Amino acid sequence: MAQISEAQVLDALVGIIDPRSGGNLVESDMISGLAIKDNMVQFSLEIGDPALAEEMEPLRKKAETAVGEIPGVLSVTAILTAERPRAQAQNTAPQKQQKQPGKGAAKITHIIAVASGKGGVGKSTTSVNIALALKARGLEVGMLDADVYGPSMPRMLGVQGRPDSADGKTLDPKESNGIKVMSMGFMVEEDQPVVWRGPMVMGALQQMLNDVNWGKLDVLVVDMPPGTGDAQLTMAQSVPLAGAVIVSTPQDIALLDARKGLNMFRKTDVPVLGIVENMSYFLCPKCGEQSDIFGHGGARDEAAKLGCDFLGEIPLHMDIRTTSDSGTPIVVSQPDSAHAQAYKAIAEKVWQKLSGETASGRAAPNIVMS
Repeated sequence: MAQISEAQVLDALVGIIDPRSGGNLVESDMISGLAIKDNMVQFSLEIGDPALAEEMEPLRKKAETAVGEIPGVLSVTAILTAERPRAQAQNTAPQKQQKQPGKGAAKITHIIAVASGKGGVGKSTTSVNIALALKARGLEVGMLDADVYGPSMPRMLGVQGRPDSADGKTLDPKESNGIKVMSMGFMVEEDQPVVWRGPMVMGALQQMLNDVNWGKLDVLVVDMPPGTGDAQLTMAQSVPLAGAVIVSTPQDIALLDARKGLNMFRKTDVPVLGIVENMSYFLCPKCGEQSDIFGHGGARDEAAKLGCDFLGEIPLHMDIRTTSDSGTPIVVSQPDSAHAQAYKAIAEKVWQKLSGETASGRAAPNIVMS
């Protein structure tokens, strides 16, 4: 199969007219972030003002369709992006941004981020099991897979297919085990890479949060991508996060990166709900001997040093891995297991912090010092 070229894509987009300017998308300099990989095309449309997103949605679809008609194109993903002018961005950088929920997120009571400073620490597994543990508590829960480059929620929750849209403007989230789910993994094939620059990632995250019919939720759990880059800053600065949970393994190098992630949230005025130590230890299923493969207790010590709560530890265990890979996370497939109970205990601590409830279910009393 012949490789699709940028020239072919731009030729297709020349025929699409922007109704506001009367010029085509290419001449109007609206195309950015064009990337082609294995005949899969991705690009963004710069619309200038975020308020125009609804008005410009038909134009986005028209552009996507035009490129999709190029012989040999396997898939097309186009998103709307609105970037502030450079001068405005420089002038407002020192100021705090107003964090207001978009229309899709308007009925969400609490949005929490589950984050890690580096990959490979089990953040997504922790995210999904916390979300399901909150659901098991009787709460209305949503799950936003913000790891655009490595979306894992479709596999972990055993749900596939593109989301529906009743009005052609907003997406209906998928559902799994009673929770609502949105992921970039629903938009692209599992083995398809997402080759996007920062602005495209930020635009996609904002759309998945604000242009999705989340409905009324007690908690939306956001599985963040690892690190402290554009995606993390977008969520921390523009989304009204109620708090962040930091996931780390016990070894020093992971804790160093976790510290960076924690400090990023603190600098953006997002409360840190606490730290979870994942892969805390390995308990041999045959002899019962505990092996501290990555060390043990490092996250607890780090939480004490940083002045935040330690939420709990999760062992390194095959059942946790296999249930996640099969789309039946351990909290729902083995709800009475010790591992599921550990996740539920962590979720309970998170909910207490969000709601002000104590373990007894009553709100904590206000203490007034006279």
